[in-house]
Amino acid sequence: MRSPKPGSPKPPWWLKPMNKVLMAVDRLGVLGTKGPAVLTVVGRKSGQPRSTPVTPMVVEGRRYVVGGFPGADWVRNAQANPEATLGQGKHGEPVRLVEMSPEEARPLLRQFPTLVPTGIEFMKSAGLVTEGTPDEFEELAGRCAVFRIDTRE
Repeated sequence: MRSPKPGSPKPPWWLKPMNKVLMAVDRLGVLGTKGPAVLTVVGRKSGQPRSTPVTPMVVEGRRYVVGGFPGADWVRNAQANPEATLGQGKHGEPVRLVEMSPEEARPLLRQFPTLVPTGIEFMKSAGLVTEGTPDEFEELAGRCAVFRIDTRE
């Protein structure tokens, strides 16, 4: 899961520009707590903060985030350094990202289409799922990283 294989799904061309727009809108506080959160991790090569919009989901009172692409940069950065900041609007929270094993990820991924319905079309356009069923998402265990978001002091 460290790097994408040849022929594996790739992010659409519009993803980086759209992420920049979402993060700018978030910084302005326009969406409050209704939009995506911004996850900031330290770059594994640069050592600089790297931010990306994410949509956490809550399962049994715990927060989780799914890496939308195998080998995504933010995922590899989080694997290298799990200390991060999760921000929404003008507020940021220090967090630790704990990667789930494929066995732990399966039931979480199964719930993803229900808990993060906006992610279904995204994952379809990436070629990771075709129908967006819970079974298809569960099959992504071991391909797409799932992290538990723990609060840290």
